[in-house]
Amino acid sequence: MEPILQEFAFELRVEVAAIEEMGQTAKGIRRVIPITGGTFEGPAIQGHIVAGGYDWQIGRSDGVTEVEARYLLRTHDGSLITIINQGLRHGPPEVMQRLAKGELVDPSDYYFRSIPVFETADPRYDWLTRSVFIATGIRQPSQVLIRVYRLL
Repeated sequence: MEPILQEFAFELRVEVAAIEEMGQTAKGIRRVIPITGGTFEGPAIQGHIVAGGYDWQIGRSDGVTEVEARYLLRTHDGSLITIINQGLRHGPPEVMQRLAKGELVDPSDYYFRSIPVFETADPRYDWLTRSVFIATGIRQPSQVLIRVYRLL
């Protein structure tokens, strides 16, 4: 079996507002985090994140948080790209409690991985719609850093 190869595509710096916790639902503890802006940059793409997206999270009973973020990217040359980023975040209970409070936690203390999917009408960026991407995440108090890699 051949190894899976990947290349760095870009990094997102997603600015977020305070966590809105709905409470316990039938699926788990629901949290909604408004996306207020940010930037992204990589070798073949750069721009800013349009305010108005959301990160919808479910805190499962096994301590895993399911994340699904949906937001809009605007490239430096005016193209629009949607992103739906689904993944998992988990770690020891005390680490996850600190993250939920908005504290800065060493990213090596928890697992945060996702699969971003993109859509665009601009053929210059259709490479985003023709490959599979994976990402690593770091939760900081007012932003989320996401490093996106394209599988080759």
